[in-house]
Amino acid sequence: MAKYKIAHVHHSGQDMIVFPLESSFGSKSDSQQQDIMDSLQQAAWSADLAGNVVAIWKSGNRVYFRAPPAWHSFFRSPNIWGWVMANINKELTI
Repeated sequence: MAKYKIAHVHHSGQDMIVFPLESSFGSKSDSQQQDIMDSLQQAAWSADLAGNVVAIWKSGNRVYFRAPPAWHSFFRSPNIWGWVMANINKELTI
């Protein structure tokens, strides 16, 4: 079983379940990434967490994410990684 430290936040009227992931997530195919996102979403719902899952990861100096299109501008914010890490408030075991 894997343990994930997550940020479960309510921002701009939206519930977000943000999973900081290892940089290796970025080297997976789109379909592999989507499969992982689907699994994370199912696990979040099973834990009664409201909201949509967002994956965020770093590679070198850059931060990448997979999020609903309406949230892209927020996740492109400067220091979004620091914001996510400062808002870690739950641990989810999958």
